[in-house]
Amino acid sequence: MPSRSSARLAALTVAAVCSAASAVVLTSPAHADAVRIHDIQGTTRISPFAGQKVTDVPGIVTATRTYGSSKGFWIQDPNPDGDPRTSEGVFVFTGSTPKVAVGDSVTVTGTVSEYVPGGASSGNQSLTEITKPTITTVSTGNAVPAPVVIDAKSVPDEYAPAGDTAASGSINALTLDPSTYALDRYESLEGMNVQVANARVVTGTDPYSELWVTVKPRENRSHRGGTVYGSYDSQNTGRLQIQSLGSTADFPKANVGDTLEGTTTGPLDFNQFGGYTLVAGELGTLKSGGLQRETTRKQSNRELAVATYNVENLDPSDSTFDKHAAAIVNNLQSPDIVSLEEIQDNNGATDDGTVDASATVNKLIDAIVAAGGPKYDWRSISPVNDQDGGEPGGNIRQVFLFNPERVSFVDRPGGDSTTAVGVTQVHGKAELTASPGRIDPTNAAWKNSRKPLAGEFVFRGRTVFVIANHLISKGGDQGLPSQYQPPTRSSEIQRHAQATEVNAFVKDILKVQKNADVIALGDMNDFEFSGTAKILEGDGELWSAIKSLPRSERYTYDYQGNEQVLDQILISPAIRRGCDFEYDSVHINSEFNDQISDHDPQVLRFRP
Repeated sequence: MPSRSSARLAALTVAAVCSAASAVVLTSPAHADAVRIHDIQGTTRISPFAGQKVTDVPGIVTATRTYGSSKGFWIQDPNPDGDPRTSEGVFVFTGSTPKVAVGDSVTVTGTVSEYVPGGASSGNQSLTEITKPTITTVSTGNAVPAPVVIDAKSVPDEYAPAGDTAASGSINALTLDPSTYALDRYESLEGMNVQVANARVVTGTDPYSELWVTVKPRENRSHRGGTVYGSYDSQNTGRLQIQSLGSTADFPKANVGDTLEGTTTGPLDFNQFGGYTLVAGELGTLKSGGLQRETTRKQSNRELAVATYNVENLDPSDSTFDKHAAAIVNNLQSPDIVSLEEIQDNNGATDDGTVDASATVNKLIDAIVAAGGPKYDWRSISPVNDQDGGEPGGNIRQVFLFNPERVSFVDRPGGDSTTAVGVTQVHGKAELTASPGRIDPTNAAWKNSRKPLAGEFVFRGRTVFVIANHLISKGGDQGLPSQYQPPTRSSEIQRHAQATEVNAFVKDILKVQKNADVIALGDMNDFEFSGTAKILEGDGELWSAIKSLPRSERYTYDYQGNEQVLDQILISPAIRRGCDFEYDSVHINSEFNDQISDHDPQVLRFRP
């Protein structure tokens, strides 16, 4: 898991590092030797003792962490103060393997620090710690304080208070209200021994031996057992990350809908990879929910099937070609057109100027044939080296696969990596000036990002315009458990500019031909309810077809316990108003621990 293998990305910091620190008065304790853990934790997120030395703080060792760069142990006061705002637990950072054991009664002398996982610039909340400790063992074999049960009744439905506008929106200096806000409830338990019982898994086990559960089984439940993120005001307060203090080899390989039966117990930590985390000394027993990968139905002869699929940095060295091919042939039923995102060049992340991706694409096409699928043809435009973002040297791009037995591609010369495709009128119909072509590739909106690929197809005599997209990612956005509430979504600025360009291009087509069949699809890196989606949709030029599904089925990606929409297929009025389209989010990856991509493919079937 990241917290085990990555360096502590920020130095141990005092409260002054936090943006709200100017509002915090660092008081000097009258009797430092009488300070207890609840005094250190205080009633806000920043300790009133931050940056100060405390002496002989008593507590019982509840857990030890002997791995990674954050070695240390947790202590808890067996004699709480009765204030629900003040945590009775704290992490003692030793930096080396701790020499204490669970059940030891100890006193700790050291410096109180506010450690910000990911660094102060991340916007994350801080973790109160005692650093540079001197530890005295008073006795051994003591009972560990009983865990606090985290369940649906104890976690509020409201996620977080609004941040202090005088502190740039930070909630650090606000007095905790654990009966009203979920983040305050979790913060009031920071470092304490906690427990969840019979918790349903809502994000499968990842490569770092982490999973997410919900303590609120009815909260925005998906039809397959996850938790759907349906709006910015529906953060899903029951989500909690689970890690283990034991061997990663023993960590359960869970899928969405499985259950950690029995009790999962350990200290409540906070990290940069998801926020509040139960670091389990005792893990529940995994019970399978029996989740199976979905298969869409086959398109009829008169239906055109168009799909989008992010294949996650696919390059010839990968071992996933056969699995991707089987997914396209069997689970997607061999769509007529497939927009692929994250196709890398012929040598993947080797940064030597290679931009051609023919080896990557042809290896996938051959695998599809071997899996019993059609012999797809393909079109794409290679990017300028290292100008489209993604993994350095990988030169990811969008690629059209199409089944020439079912659909034809209109090849029109002139499209290249830097020339903008346009729209012309020929015999009263819209045509692209180049096919394939890229939308305004030198526009600043596409800096260090993928440029949309436009292509003209013909199915049963009807022209269909398809625009393959991979908008800029959410990298740099503040996380949901940020100290800033509401969090800032800084990546939206460029993504909104990109959406504006795509919508303008669709408008150009519809101005020439009002009834044109236009599809804009791909990894939009934003939600169906987002500002990005609204800009793409414009004044009705497009409509995100995933909204035709019930809310419990609207997701293509699973992030930190929230199932959400990142991949979309947007359709023009001629397709939508015909009422003869069908949409399917085919869940084959996002819910599973053995995924071959982190995205679920999407399929649209309609009659042009």
